[in-house]
Amino acid sequence: MSTQGRTRVALDTSALMMPVELDVRLFDELERLLDSFEPTAPQAVLEELRRLSEKGGREGTAATVGRDLATERCLVVDTEASYADDALVELAREGAVDYVVTNDRPLRDRVLEANVPVIALRGRNKLAITQP
Repeated sequence: MSTQGRTRVALDTSALMMPVELDVRLFDELERLLDSFEPTAPQAVLEELRRLSEKGGREGTAATVGRDLATERCLVVDTEASYADDALVELAREGAVDYVVTNDRPLRDRVLEANVPVIALRGRNKLAITQP
């Protein structure tokens, strides 16, 4: 399900923190894999990033950058779920997104069970698609 023929890609907290934590050029990598896409982030992911950013340190910095990326580059959507992982699974189950980007193994497994492909880190700083 895509808007104006664009692929809808939901980003989780770990994905939005990749640019700082793992030196991954997140949007460049997604463009390499998918050409044209619409990045989407559930409101619950922004909340989780806000909480993490308050901790400070490297993780806090990564979360602050992630939140800025989500705010500036993503379509922020509301879901029934208030927990970030549940919100992403909800979007996957409803067919609201074509892919979910995450490095979180339990979330990856839940999204694949919902029959939605997952984009995750493969190697040092490249993303790859895992089909359900």
